[in-house]
Amino acid sequence: MKRRDFVRLSSVLSSGMLLKFNGVPLYAFSEENILHQIAKNSLNDKILVLIELHGGNDGLNTIIPLNQYGLYYNNRANIAIPENGLRNYITLDPSLPDNRQVGLHPDMVAAKAMYDEGNMAVIQNVSYENMNGSHFRSRDVWMMGGGYNDYYNSGWMGRYLDYTYPGYPDNYPSVQYPDPLAIEMGTAVSLAFHRDQGIPAGLSIQDPVAFYNLIQGVGVDPPITLPDTHAGDEIEYIMQIEKQAHNYAERLKDVFEAGSNSNVVYPDLYPYIAPAGAKHNPLSPQLQVISRLISGGINTKIFVCRIGGFDTHANQVVNNNPTMGSHAALLYHISSAVKAFYDDLQNLGLDHRVLTMTFSEFGRRVASNASYGTDHGNAAPMLVFGTCINPGVFGNNPDLGNLQYGNVPMEFDYRQVFTSVMKDWFNASDEAIATVKFENFVESRIDYVECKTLSTTELFQENLSLHCYPNPTQEQLNVSYYLKQDAAVRIDLLDFSGRQIASITEPPSTMGSHEVVFDLSRLSQGTYLVRLFANDAVLMKKIILSH
Repeated sequence: MKRRDFVRLSSVLSSGMLLKFNGVPLYAFSEENILHQIAKNSLNDKILVLIELHGGNDGLNTIIPLNQYGLYYNNRANIAIPENGLRNYITLDPSLPDNRQVGLHPDMVAAKAMYDEGNMAVIQNVSYENMNGSHFRSRDVWMMGGGYNDYYNSGWMGRYLDYTYPGYPDNYPSVQYPDPLAIEMGTAVSLAFHRDQGIPAGLSIQDPVAFYNLIQGVGVDPPITLPDTHAGDEIEYIMQIEKQAHNYAERLKDVFEAGSNSNVVYPDLYPYIAPAGAKHNPLSPQLQVISRLISGGINTKIFVCRIGGFDTHANQVVNNNPTMGSHAALLYHISSAVKAFYDDLQNLGLDHRVLTMTFSEFGRRVASNASYGTDHGNAAPMLVFGTCINPGVFGNNPDLGNLQYGNVPMEFDYRQVFTSVMKDWFNASDEAIATVKFENFVESRIDYVECKTLSTTELFQENLSLHCYPNPTQEQLNVSYYLKQDAAVRIDLLDFSGRQIASITEPPSTMGSHEVVFDLSRLSQGTYLVRLFANDAVLMKKIILSH
């Protein structure tokens, strides 16, 4: 919940109104009352998941400008997504104004479903002034949070984390902050997490258990002294990274094993024609691990995933069908994996905590080439996913009749997009935003983050999580729940008509994780509901019993 939303609720209380939570009076003027505590906690549990589309995504075949379809088609007839047929573009939202009428690639069905649920937004024409066409340099610009002529040794995420969690790495992990501040899925930590001084504020992992086993199986006694040379400084730097990796390894393993995914199936294979190397979904396992870590109680603030293959100079599509091929498979992978990720998070009661967005170092040129591909371009759309966003299209369709050297011109600086993350999602202070070097973009940031004002019951419910496993189950059902405040708890098992089958009333439960077990061996197979009462809040989960 954003601070401004809590202020709206607090303004009602400031008149002296007395609220009751399960019969317990709450006074607005008490600094440590439950509403203040929940509000403060909710400011600290938001998570950002960034998905890097490595190579430069073709934004025009991702988000198709319908009001200029003729110009779009004429510029790229050999790869253009068709207007009609079995695999034509998907109209995103016919209620939008004409200059924001867009279509989605036909393999982005899952993204369309998320938009219809109010959980997706499109930000058009994002880049930076004097965009650099080099993969390496442009990627560094996005990661460091600067302009085309800036050369920072740190990244914008690293600066934010260094300000928010001072004293890293010496003071971390700690009892209060036992988890890595940031995690990059893969084998290397990018510039994004580098701080002005010292080691990066993030770790790179692929599998938490394998990471733990690797750390435990490798290592030698560190040198007693280091030479006062550049080589000595480099050795010390490497030793600090190894030390932090070792410090977090067991915690990551424990959190991963404590968590679980719901019964959502994360997609793997692209179902249509594409090169063999593009068929498998590389994003699904990354998001599945992140969901499980969050379920296990990790409080890491930022995750970065990466999916490559977007440098589509040739063979972007299959010659006889511009709707299939390598780029189509990539868009399918992103769309379907993110939808599965949010379905999983929703089943776990965690979807409200996570904001996800895509970015790429640049877009592609408007005109296609003779190799059924596209060359390095300029601006491209970003996709934003989450349950706390304003769905819609931000910005206008690119003017294809007024290009800049054949490129889509920039409408939004990428820092306008990321400043909204800082200000409206993480509730960063003005000082923190200045440290990140985004202070000049606060007033022009894009208003895509929006969490509704919560009632007192919803305030409590936002700080609950409920998980049922295994699901489907055959005989025994484990029901685990997490409380961020003490509560009186009752758990009911209902049949699908709503009739109560069994109930467990827990003694007053304290903040933390709890678990109860239902024996279902005597019940008929079918669909049942688990209902959790915690004070005035209610959570429901559907389970399937199959003997």
